[in-house]
Amino acid sequence: MYIKKILIGIALLGLVVAAYFSYFVYTTMFVSNTAFNNERAYIYVSSNDTYDSVREQLEPLLKDIDKFDALAKQKKYVSNIKAGRFEITKGMNNNAIINSIRSRNLPLTISFNNQESLEKLAGRVAQQIEADSLSLLTAMTDSGFLSQNNFSEATALGMYIPNSYEFFWNSSAETFRSRMLKEYNRFWSDSRKRKAKAIGFSQDEVIALASIVYEESKQASEQPRIAGVYMNRLKIGMPLQADPTLKFAAYKLPQYKNTIIKRVLNSHKSINSPYNTYTNRGLPPGLIAMPDISAIDAVLNYEKHNYLYFVADAQRLGYHKFSKTLSEHNVKAREYHAYLNSQGINK
Repeated sequence: MYIKKILIGIALLGLVVAAYFSYFVYTTMFVSNTAFNNERAYIYVSSNDTYDSVREQLEPLLKDIDKFDALAKQKKYVSNIKAGRFEITKGMNNNAIINSIRSRNLPLTISFNNQESLEKLAGRVAQQIEADSLSLLTAMTDSGFLSQNNFSEATALGMYIPNSYEFFWNSSAETFRSRMLKEYNRFWSDSRKRKAKAIGFSQDEVIALASIVYEESKQASEQPRIAGVYMNRLKIGMPLQADPTLKFAAYKLPQYKNTIIKRVLNSHKSINSPYNTYTNRGLPPGLIAMPDISAIDAVLNYEKHNYLYFVADAQRLGYHKFSKTLSEHNVKAREYHAYLNSQGINK
């Protein structure tokens, strides 16, 4: 009788232990453990992150980090961290959270435009993916990569076509660069290549001129006409005389560091630089900024006309007035200079 009571007691204890274990497993794996009110939250796991780093991001998002720890150890996540951008949705349990951050790396959309240099492009991209600006710039300026793909230091920025692209957050600098090369080659379709050939330009030359057109006007409707002016000048051997190239050349000089040139002066026209299109005929060695796609297509489809000159329109800022003769242009230029004077813009 005594032995029977002992056996019953052991059985009851076993049931209690089993019930507790079942409850613990259930609450650890299948009960909601999120503590945030938004519909979703994201964590970003770097390539060299440890479990402690991931845990630090998760702790404010979860109700019970200890139960998450227990399951993470059981499922061996603590020793098998995956890099990437991961989503946690409101109401998720620990099992679903671990499955998500272990195998569901979500892509994101990155974008860039109007970048004046590779340095600024690297900084812009570094704000959106794991790779830092230094590693990106190093990859972008790698001489072996550039020469292998027919780019130079002067034309390298032209490989990056401004747009929106889908990437994994943990993409490396080399991955970003390689993808951009593919996008560049895709952008230069057979149709665009034929158009470049028809006007006697290489792809680099198209982008170089497009960068000037884009710096002259952000108005897509006006860009083909401006491109036509420059094409007319090139055809007759006239210097481009593009003010944006003077600014580009000036900003390379120490005395113009951390300054903004609002008005091109005669002193700028004497700067000794291959980018000075007042003293040098033809196109500059490379692009002066990242042109928008509209400006590239404006060069490839430039407007056929007889204009040789244009000047900013003081009555419609952002637009220009066009002229066929220098005398006509000088009248319009004086109008704009009077406007600049009235605004106190003298440098």
